[in-house]
Amino acid sequence: MDKHLLTLWQSISSGSIKQIEIADLLQLSPKQTARCLQKWTKEGWLKYISGHGRGNVSTLKWLKNVEAIFEEQVMTMIDEDPVELSSKYLVLDWSPDSKLRLMNKFKSKFGYDQSTNDKLVIPRRYPFLTIHPLKAADVNSASLVANIYNRLVAVDEKGFVSPELAHSWDVSPSKVRLYMKKDIKFHDGSILTAEDVVTCLEKLRTYPQYQLLWRPVQQIQIAAPLVIDIHFPTGCSYCLQMLGTMNASIYKETKSGLVGTGCFYMEDNDEKKTTLVAFKDFFGERPLLDMIEFVQVPEEFDVVYRSSALEENHSTFQVESDSGFGIVMMNTFRNSAIQRKEIRDYIHYIIAKKRQEIVRTDPRKLPNHKGCLIGKSQSYPIHKTRKPVFTEPLVLKLVNYTENTTLWLKNLLEEEGVPVVTKWVSFKDTVINNSANEEADLFIHGEVFEMNQNFSFFFFLLNGYSKLASILKKEKKLASYLEEYIHTPFEEWTNLNLKVEKELIDQSIIVPLYYAKRQIPFSADLMNINIKHFGYVDFSKLWVRPELE
Repeated sequence: MDKHLLTLWQSISSGSIKQIEIADLLQLSPKQTARCLQKWTKEGWLKYISGHGRGNVSTLKWLKNVEAIFEEQVMTMIDEDPVELSSKYLVLDWSPDSKLRLMNKFKSKFGYDQSTNDKLVIPRRYPFLTIHPLKAADVNSASLVANIYNRLVAVDEKGFVSPELAHSWDVSPSKVRLYMKKDIKFHDGSILTAEDVVTCLEKLRTYPQYQLLWRPVQQIQIAAPLVIDIHFPTGCSYCLQMLGTMNASIYKETKSGLVGTGCFYMEDNDEKKTTLVAFKDFFGERPLLDMIEFVQVPEEFDVVYRSSALEENHSTFQVESDSGFGIVMMNTFRNSAIQRKEIRDYIHYIIAKKRQEIVRTDPRKLPNHKGCLIGKSQSYPIHKTRKPVFTEPLVLKLVNYTENTTLWLKNLLEEEGVPVVTKWVSFKDTVINNSANEEADLFIHGEVFEMNQNFSFFFFLLNGYSKLASILKKEKKLASYLEEYIHTPFEEWTNLNLKVEKELIDQSIIVPLYYAKRQIPFSADLMNINIKHFGYVDFSKLWVRPELE
């Protein structure tokens, strides 16, 4: 099935046409276009007569209805093949009617599997960027990490620390001693040891993106079998909370890849599908689901979490969860007009004046007139600001997941006389490539806190993947505030966080924009739905209610 042939069918009718026009349409070279036309002519799709000599026009005549034949082929594939094989054809250049018929057919077959009733099927618009705990900087990858690996401790939304791989610990001003549980198995059957833990934590401590966070820790050593000491001679009030983050997951590197100790292990992971299978030797409570499949679908496909037991027309219900917040961030370290505070203050004033209109871009985005810390941030008064002189346009980063909101912001700024040009950055680069982010003066950043917002806010300030990290290095006053976290008891962090947030907003380095909500549809037979890390459902507790006569 040739995507170029279908595009040509949709765009060009029988009649006169220049070969160069076909090449431009298909974005092929003249040689590639000539080869394609010869191939399609030989296969009987069309008849192409090249006009030779000055004034002679080439002609194309269609011999078959390409779309009708392709549509029938895809319909058959949806019926007979796994959905991950047919989903890639839904993104071809179909007419609206054909696209609607194919999508409806695909939805009717999506996820249905008579072989098991205990499988969760989740549409996935984009492949996971990584399953490595040290590289999981986006919420989708991190939510996958949460199920494949375990941490030494768990931290809930209130900041309470509970056992996970470690069953107990002793805390002093300069050291944490952790006592590990016995006979915990990795997914390859090997037993977790203190050496495995130390190896992981040493890699984390020295990893470039986390060195600043782990700077207080000077030594990690094995005190006895299954006993680990973490030393921080000058203090580290947040050591336990740091051990509960996704990047502190414990794993082992093998020849076949990473293995964890989590309640699910990864069976497959490619561009078409990611499959998680329940780990029967899990040291905790075994998941009630047998399998989770993330299947690649087109962007416009509705994301519904469903079991494999239900066929077409199954009923669903909505579960709402927080999906973080959005802020406008300004790169004050750039050698551009954005370094001028009057420029930033004017942009801040414009956004504050029009912020309530953000719902026009997405009804799930609620105007945020306060800050990043839900229930804690205060309202910050913004005073009317005179328009400064602009000698050059500001560079506004544009990325797919904030595209609509970014274009809204661009129009808003231009209406108020701020010259703006956009710079496209891919989602992958915006997550892991700070140099790409640093080439813009300002951008909209969406952040989802992992669990406890007091620690998550601090993590947002300091981890190397954060877009704020490069800014804070240049801001002396903020850098001095960050030093206070080391010695401030975690229970007292709220006031410290609010002080840092106020400085960021007063300096117009960040501008609060919106709070976001996520609506997740679930099929009616899925039970015990609880929201956990990053606003995602806790897969370990889900179960499927069977249909009984």
